[in-house]
Amino acid sequence: MSETAAVVVAAGRGIRVGGGTPKQYRRVGGKAVLTRTLEALARHPGLARIQVVIAPDAAAFYGECLGDLAPGHAAKLLPPVEGGATRQLSVRAGLEALAGAGAPSLVLVHDAARPFVDAALIDRAVAAARAHRAAVPGIPVTDTIKRIDPQGLVVETPPREALRAVQTPQAFAFAPLLDAHRSAAAQGLDGFTDDGALAEWAGLPVALFEGDVRNRKITQAADLDEADRAFGGAAASDDAAAPASLASGASMTLVTRLGTGFDVHAFTEGDHVWLGGVRIPADRGVLAHSDGDVVLHALTDAILGALADGDIGVHFPPSDPRWRGASSDQFLADAVARVAARGGVIDHLDVTVLCEQPRIGPHREAIRARIAEVAGVPVSAVSIKATTTEKLGFVGRAEGLAAQAAATIRLP
Repeated sequence: MSETAAVVVAAGRGIRVGGGTPKQYRRVGGKAVLTRTLEALARHPGLARIQVVIAPDAAAFYGECLGDLAPGHAAKLLPPVEGGATRQLSVRAGLEALAGAGAPSLVLVHDAARPFVDAALIDRAVAAARAHRAAVPGIPVTDTIKRIDPQGLVVETPPREALRAVQTPQAFAFAPLLDAHRSAAAQGLDGFTDDGALAEWAGLPVALFEGDVRNRKITQAADLDEADRAFGGAAASDDAAAPASLASGASMTLVTRLGTGFDVHAFTEGDHVWLGGVRIPADRGVLAHSDGDVVLHALTDAILGALADGDIGVHFPPSDPRWRGASSDQFLADAVARVAARGGVIDHLDVTVLCEQPRIGPHREAIRARIAEVAGVPVSAVSIKATTTEKLGFVGRAEGLAAQAAATIRLP
């Protein structure tokens, strides 16, 4: 059957969030996490069927999820199947159920606890499955990673440029993935924690496609609270229901707003500059009260402009000694939090750097990744460009550098 189906793994206990209800059935914005995830998948026109895998004792929880689904979304759902003692066994149960109902050509395997999956990420997953037959979404690793021995001593610091944090949905040609699961089961192996690793074990080449930093997995109680705020509800950690208007699926109109920002700093003695949260070696530094990151300063002002909420100097005055030498990512994070506090979302961030030196090209992707991480948007929503001024003005004379930015947001 030439179609794409999805397996949603919802059989876990989710105990790290606390409370007596598994995390996939806790409510965010008036609906269960699993309901949010299923709606995100079901509304995508490229997915024909969805196979949910649940715990043996979760039928009542799952029934409540179905009752909260938006009209029409249940039509793609197959009857749920019971999972096993490990994630690998649960995924296999879902794949076997799909095979019994008429095997699809492609399958996406997705965690129930990732309700922020969007259409663009699903598009990339399906395209990657068609192109590579086995592919996983990944995002750049921004923290330094250490490998330790059993005694807790560091034995290796792998270069993070070659590392990616892997998410779901993971995407595969259906038949090879099912064969890999059956082969692992025949050899008594059931501990693979993701299907990409199982595919690697089976000898399948696994490609990586661009993930989404917003596609975070709910793991801790704080994640539930954050998700609840994002979906516009009451405090999820208290298991409280959202207002009736939200629980019933009432929609809220979001209006698009555009803000712009500009920042400039003169060069001074030094050996590096900060641009977009990335430390870049340079012949000189910049004269600034904070770290002088013109990219993050311009972006912060652009977001504040879209909010009509003053500028960076209003919220972080240079006269305040707290901000002397401060990292500018906290300024951007504050502006992003102000968008979220007003129920808004950030759609796109665009920056142009004006400088003769340093060269931006070698650092472009690292800058995009860092901005995306701080702003909580996918890398695809961040644009970084650079230009000179043809030797004109202070930029042309290499006396300093500047950045101009635009931010597109949506507010209720």
